[in-house]
Amino acid sequence: MDNEPDAGTLAQVEQLLRDEDLRRRALVVLVGDHPRADDRAGALVAELLDEDGLKVDAVIRAPAEKTRVRQALETAVVGGADLVVTVGGVGVGPRDRVPEATEKVLDRRLCGIEEAVRASGLAVGAADAGLSRGLAGVSGSTVIVNLADSRAAIRDGMATVLPLVHHVISDLGRWRVQ
Repeated sequence: MDNEPDAGTLAQVEQLLRDEDLRRRALVVLVGDHPRADDRAGALVAELLDEDGLKVDAVIRAPAEKTRVRQALETAVVGGADLVVTVGGVGVGPRDRVPEATEKVLDRRLCGIEEAVRASGLAVGAADAGLSRGLAGVSGSTVIVNLADSRAAIRDGMATVLPLVHHVISDLGRWRVQ
């Protein structure tokens, strides 16, 4: 007896995986005061999330104000997002307040993810990623990750974060009360 699935079975499984009701949900929050290249950054993050099998509910923009960023994060958590990726606002400038806003929302920090993003950013020469004050953590059953806004920081950060995030989301799901 052959234990290999046939093409029809594989097609059915692939369709189930594409079913939006079964996909993990993500939200992208672009933080900044100017629209500049934010739209490209949002499109890049959304594309990388989609390629990794997450359904992107929305790409939203939040002004670089701690209260507004916190509101966006809290809305995503209450809305049941599995993952929220913020882009921008993690440097040392006076308007870079995303880590402070994120810290207020988190129940637990995931320091290993924070360190991995910084280390991989430095390794590929993305100084803004390597020097980022960005946080990662869990709020309820939502994983929140802050990334710097350069294209290199986004690409490298997402490649570093996504395998780890899937593990955390799976772990959180085991303990979720239905």
